[in-house]
Amino acid sequence: MKFNKLLVFIAVFFTVSLFSQSNKVYRAERDKVHNLVHTKLKVDFNFQEKEMNGEEWVTLTPHFYETDKVTLDAKAMIIHKVTMNNQPLEYNYDDYELIINLPRTYKRNEEFTLYIKYTARPERVKQKGSAAITSAKGLYFINPTGFDKTKPTQIWTQGETEASSCWFPTIDAPNQKTSQEIYMTVPQKYVTLSNGKLEKQTTNANGTRTDYWNFTQKHAPYLFFMGVGEYEVIKDKYKDIPVDYYVEKEYAPYAKEIFGNTPEMLAFFSKITGIEYPWNKYAQIVGRDYVSGAMENTTAVIHGERAYQTPGQLIDENVQENTIAHEAFHHWFGDLVTTESWSNLTVNESFANYSEYLWLEHKYGKDEADAHLFEDIEGYKNGQNFDKHLVRFYYDDKEDMFDAVSYNKGGAILHMLRNYLGDEAFYEGLNTYLTDNKYGTGEAHQLRLAFEKVSGKDLNWFFNQWYFNSGHPKLSISYDFNKLRKTVTVNIIQTQMNEFRFPFAIDVFEGSKRTRHNVFVEGRDASFTFPFTNHPDLIQVNADGVLLCDINENKVLSDYIHQLKYAQNYVHKREALLEVAKHQDDKKAFNAVAEALDNDFYKIRILALENINLINKYSKKNVIDQIMKIAQNDSKTLVQAAAIETLGKLTDPALKPVFEKGLQSKSYSVLGKSLVGMYYIDKQLAIQKSKTLPLAVKKIIATPLTRIYLEENDDEELSFIASNVMSGMFLSPNKKIQSLYKKAFDKIGKSNNTEAIQNLSDDIVAKGLQYKQYNFDQVGVNLLRQMAQMQKTNKPSNKEKHLKVIQIAMAKLLE
Repeated sequence: MKFNKLLVFIAVFFTVSLFSQSNKVYRAERDKVHNLVHTKLKVDFNFQEKEMNGEEWVTLTPHFYETDKVTLDAKAMIIHKVTMNNQPLEYNYDDYELIINLPRTYKRNEEFTLYIKYTARPERVKQKGSAAITSAKGLYFINPTGFDKTKPTQIWTQGETEASSCWFPTIDAPNQKTSQEIYMTVPQKYVTLSNGKLEKQTTNANGTRTDYWNFTQKHAPYLFFMGVGEYEVIKDKYKDIPVDYYVEKEYAPYAKEIFGNTPEMLAFFSKITGIEYPWNKYAQIVGRDYVSGAMENTTAVIHGERAYQTPGQLIDENVQENTIAHEAFHHWFGDLVTTESWSNLTVNESFANYSEYLWLEHKYGKDEADAHLFEDIEGYKNGQNFDKHLVRFYYDDKEDMFDAVSYNKGGAILHMLRNYLGDEAFYEGLNTYLTDNKYGTGEAHQLRLAFEKVSGKDLNWFFNQWYFNSGHPKLSISYDFNKLRKTVTVNIIQTQMNEFRFPFAIDVFEGSKRTRHNVFVEGRDASFTFPFTNHPDLIQVNADGVLLCDINENKVLSDYIHQLKYAQNYVHKREALLEVAKHQDDKKAFNAVAEALDNDFYKIRILALENINLINKYSKKNVIDQIMKIAQNDSKTLVQAAAIETLGKLTDPALKPVFEKGLQSKSYSVLGKSLVGMYYIDKQLAIQKSKTLPLAVKKIIATPLTRIYLEENDDEELSFIASNVMSGMFLSPNKKIQSLYKKAFDKIGKSNNTEAIQNLSDDIVAKGLQYKQYNFDQVGVNLLRQMAQMQKTNKPSNKEKHLKVIQIAMAKLLE
């Protein structure tokens, strides 16, 4: 599963205590009393009641000990009957577990098949879900009656962690594997998707159609999937394997631009694992109101609406590409070999996370991959994660495992392991782990043994400190130079509680000449001495950027200027640029930032544009001319947009042609920045252009438009602004954007704009209910109270009407 990072931000923002390592409940692998063998389902849907009518034939066998009863997970269902060979069986059901008395005692390897007729009632399910899932209902009806004319009717399922048992009785544990058949009966107008192959479609006399999906291989119950809706199916392929993209008609022309790298991903992952893509198809579907980022259901991946993008967005970047890679790699790590328990989630999610790095490195180069790794590591460091183990046998709730440790830190750890072993041993180790455990389960120890088998190295030390312990090295670095001996000694002191062992790269720079020294740090206090010819201009520790750590060292401006120019790793260039930018009153510092405008990597160019100070005595016309050229000609539209934003700060009428050209750009990021730049030199033209934009485009560039409309006091646009306020205030990690939307909230709260107040109230309710488990609903109530107070204070003419709207919204959150 891939989480939307904005939802993770909400989780961190609103959760007081996400995890406690002191929890003393041991979270074991589920005991295997029975093994699932095969699951056959026949289902149809009651759209009005949000229920599903189901028939199930489930085949099981005792795992080892003989048994005369079987327990299945079945949440909030109506069980109509249970039989075997047409003979009714006695059972007990408590809304969570279905305990069935078998007609006799069954021995190990002796199979039996149960028939269960039932009704699934997902709206009655009461269990916590992952990330943004307020209730893990398993089966989701989206706009089932068609009441909302702005939204299509859809059905989709979400099984992870243990929610498949909300729509069919099963042993809902990741250490179970079963083949499956599903007969789905739906109205003729709908397309269906499930795991495996669509074997047959049968038209029924009552205007429905029954689709028969057959999946002959084994996978875990949480990977079962059903999708229903009015979709266009865009065909693609990898070798002879169908690769299909299920999208709403509006996005059909762009489906291959969004998902089109999928075949290349499958080829790349097949190559590095040494295991050909192991399933018979690969389909991806986009679900409305989906509860997370995406989910790796075997051969039937579902993505959230964020995947939908138009050419004006895709020309900047495909924001879903990392997620597409993530879910594809899960088909090896997670689907082919599945974690035996949620405690060992790392063998699923850490690999899927690291696949994003591997794909970016393969497709776009090491700088792009390193920039992504940096952002992931920052996500881990910025949360309450330092005390969490990667493998956790003690946690409050299984959903707690889906965090920045299992994902971000786990991916960084795999990057360190790959660096230590070397690519050849690392990839062969992946192959050994997958081959030895295919169609089964795995845990961190099996992973260690696979890498040890291939490399011949003992890896207990690595796994003990990174997988079965917490934290990361916090290093204090100092240097001793001996001019007589021409040596430099690098002193490394670990200041964190747990002592780590690790390989460490140190670069010694003499001018542009770089000498790499690879050392191994064994103790809490370590020193390494290196020779030099001329006094070094820079000592760069963790020079390859591989070690997950915090570094404290004393560097001066000249060090950072040299680092910016000559360092090899993106992280060090980024660090240096931000430090040098603080001192642009120094001519050398300003020139260093200006020089970074020509950096080969576009994210460094963007960072330089965002931080260059054009209002100082060293800001010469040639630098502004250079930025003008970047704004119009850079190969990356995101860099063009950053250049336009930088030029916009000058409010110089001479720059109008740059903004005019930007207003014609196909890139929405360039368009948005050009509107703001134009607003400060020709308000009428900027506003006129904004009014002609289609609503779909306005929604995408909502932030720059909000800035313009607020400064213009354009009350006609308050209803548009209102729909973006909550996301801007709470889902954006950018403090400037948060502040902008706080101003918007205050303005709407004091206004007499009925539509804007209604839109804002509706959005507060929607967000509050969606993220209820993070107390976002209480935040919403407080915001509504603030709005009510504003209305009372400002006494608008529609005060009573507005207070009623706010009162109704508050009641929805409090019910």
